[in-house]
Amino acid sequence: MPSEERDAANADTAKEWPTTFGGLLRAWRERALLTQEELAAQAGLSARTIGRLETGELRRPRSTSVRLLAEALRLDDAELAMLTRAAKDAPESPGPVRVPPRQLPADAVAFVGREHELATLDDVGDLSTPGTVVVTAIDGMAGVGKTALAVHAAHRLAPRFPDGDLFIDLHGYTHGMPQVDPAEALARVLTALGVPGESIPRHAEDRAALYRSVLADRKMLIVLDNAADEAQVRPLLPGAGGCLVLITSRRRLVGLDDVRTMSVGVLPPAEAVALLVRTAGPERVDGEPPEALAELARRCGLLPLAIRLAAARLKAHPAWSVAHLLARLEEHRRRLSELHAGDRSVTAALDLSCRGLALAEQRAYRLLGSHPGTDIASDAVAALLGTSVVRASGLLDRLLEGNLLQEPVPGRYRFHDLVRVHAAALAGQEPEAERHAAVTRLLDHYSRATTTAMDHLYPYEADMRPRLPPGDAPSPAPADAEEWLEAELPNLLALAQYAAEHGHVRHIRHLSATLHRCLRIRGRNAEAETLGTRALAAARTTADRTGEMEALLALGEIRHRQNRYETAIDDNLRALDIARAIEHPSGELRALNTLGLLRAVHGDHKRSIENFAQALVIARAVGHRTGQLDALIGGGHIHRMVGRHGEAADALAEALDIAREIGHRTGEVRALLALGHLHLGRDEHELATDRFTRALELANGTEHRLGQLDGFISLGDMHRIGGRYEQAHACYEQALDLACEIGNRNWQYEAIHGMGRLRHEQGRHDQAIDSHREALQLAADLDQPGDQARAHDGLAHAHAALGRHEDARHHWSRALAILAELGTDHTDEPGVDVAGIRAHMADLATASGDGRSR
Repeated sequence: MPSEERDAANADTAKEWPTTFGGLLRAWRERALLTQEELAAQAGLSARTIGRLETGELRRPRSTSVRLLAEALRLDDAELAMLTRAAKDAPESPGPVRVPPRQLPADAVAFVGREHELATLDDVGDLSTPGTVVVTAIDGMAGVGKTALAVHAAHRLAPRFPDGDLFIDLHGYTHGMPQVDPAEALARVLTALGVPGESIPRHAEDRAALYRSVLADRKMLIVLDNAADEAQVRPLLPGAGGCLVLITSRRRLVGLDDVRTMSVGVLPPAEAVALLVRTAGPERVDGEPPEALAELARRCGLLPLAIRLAAARLKAHPAWSVAHLLARLEEHRRRLSELHAGDRSVTAALDLSCRGLALAEQRAYRLLGSHPGTDIASDAVAALLGTSVVRASGLLDRLLEGNLLQEPVPGRYRFHDLVRVHAAALAGQEPEAERHAAVTRLLDHYSRATTTAMDHLYPYEADMRPRLPPGDAPSPAPADAEEWLEAELPNLLALAQYAAEHGHVRHIRHLSATLHRCLRIRGRNAEAETLGTRALAAARTTADRTGEMEALLALGEIRHRQNRYETAIDDNLRALDIARAIEHPSGELRALNTLGLLRAVHGDHKRSIENFAQALVIARAVGHRTGQLDALIGGGHIHRMVGRHGEAADALAEALDIAREIGHRTGEVRALLALGHLHLGRDEHELATDRFTRALELANGTEHRLGQLDGFISLGDMHRIGGRYEQAHACYEQALDLACEIGNRNWQYEAIHGMGRLRHEQGRHDQAIDSHREALQLAADLDQPGDQARAHDGLAHAHAALGRHEDARHHWSRALAILAELGTDHTDEPGVDVAGIRAHMADLATASGDGRSR
């Protein structure tokens, strides 16, 4: 039908089209006289996907799929808009119940005034419009009540946001606390939004992209408190969806686009007096001259924080009149620093509040000012003060009652920014020996608790972590270990930094080694590297050879994950030298196992096998079961690669037995996958599929991301070999999505390369070339020559199928040259070896002789 006629027909029957995506797709497919299979072929999708879309089983197609379908059906702009709208409006497929996060701190009971600001914040417009994100930045001086206003407004607005609320303190202006890096903040909020730690990408840009994707279909309220500048909050802003963001900062964030700004000043005198009366209690100031109350509010700089503290002093001293308190405030004027008037008044009020505390409470306040972390729980306070948890809880209650401490969530305490500055200054009044002893007790407490938590979660690695003498403080229960680590991780990192900067060598070594796996499985490699670097410097300063070895081993493992192979090899070689010099067998075998993995990456199979064999001898000699497991799996993998299938089978079967015996679930996944690859290399496809399937099931159950990736790719290969192209495509696509999600470029390569092989076998040779080119670039970026040879082989096959014989010859020649440089005759991929490539080139020469070259 000519386009003009179709336009007319569409105009006449627009109201008759179905409203669902599946109905529209079926109607327009039938109009185009296409079967589901024909439409699938033209759109580059599977017939099963077309069927699921039309029946409504698959309700939310990807935007790419919608575009491909529209092109295949030759839809005009109006029809494309209808199809796109139907896709977006479709209800989501049933999935697991998602519990919305509710992170807002408690609202201020005595909040007064700010009616104009609240009215502005309440007016958020129509958030149901697609793509709507409303961002309001609240700025003002310290202590002016920005956070209280934002939290109060957020509580009023929260019922409009069914998907929950997030609260992130960015520590832009927190004394003694580093500003929260956007990447760290993104890791925290992604965890709160249900993203597993190991699924959080390594790079900040990738984390921000995942964050925007997670929020795209949610209607959420987000409070970004205490921001330093625009750069800190920009990655934390949603890109779409019906979200509302409230930002507080001492700076006016004029550099943000499409953001409403609201500058908050001090309270008007009448509202300041109202806050004073409500906080102190009407009965407490009954009969006081109005002008005295107004003067007291003025002396507090009309700042809510100072007013609340002054009111608390009146409540604590029933005999004091307002005039008496005014006189005491006047006495402190000469002690104020060169800050703004408001800050000077806060300092005076804080000094007076501390004077009213009992001696034990004053000591607690001062020592809490020396805590390097963000917040603190009562058991940690007990360690800091050298007292019981019951006694510490009582002291915390007194500080809460005096408005010198906050309890944003039950059982966790923190200072307001300005109070923290004051407490830290007073901490200097403590004798140096007492302050050092207090922080040492705190470091001991956190180190022991961290060891206990890690032992609960990873008991099979307990012998690899340094130990401290047992203490009396309570430790996390097994059921609470994961939650405790998540809550305390910011404190642990801050304490580790403090330990490194203040000469607590034993603690920086302990925390670095103990937190290594915790940070690694959460994908927080940058923090792990920083911690390891500090531990290394501390160990070298004190000539601690064991600590130096442990730090080098940790750094080598992290840099291996970051694909920094040469640096990782250097770290492990130095660690190996130290381990042998000090006769530390577990350190020696750990270094050898990692070196075996690293050398295999570069195709140095001979030295890789030697490393794993040496590690295995040591592990068996000292009874180190985890080290034995790692050596057997690594050695079995390399034996398979070099064609020693019998030795590989023996090693991997023993590894599988050990993993099951010690309850090492990730080790069991790795052993099953390695056995699957062994069976695949022997053309035992049924056995290989069984091993891969069992490994993937176990990896899914334990959220072992690398195991899931290997399982998806391996099953994709099996489906491709068996001609089950639709299932193969689904496996490769799932692997690519997961690899991109967690930022693993090695597995991105495998997924893209596998997709190239699949497209070649489907006869889509141009698309295969695109995939293999992308894979080749990834392999080059990762400096992995063996994978480059595999990509060249894929390109050669695709070019040969298209009759481009010179191009095919070039890529096979490059693959041969790479294998020659590596000193091997094959790669890890079955069929990609010197003999096979030469046979292909011979066939090419024969074809060219028949005149079939271009």
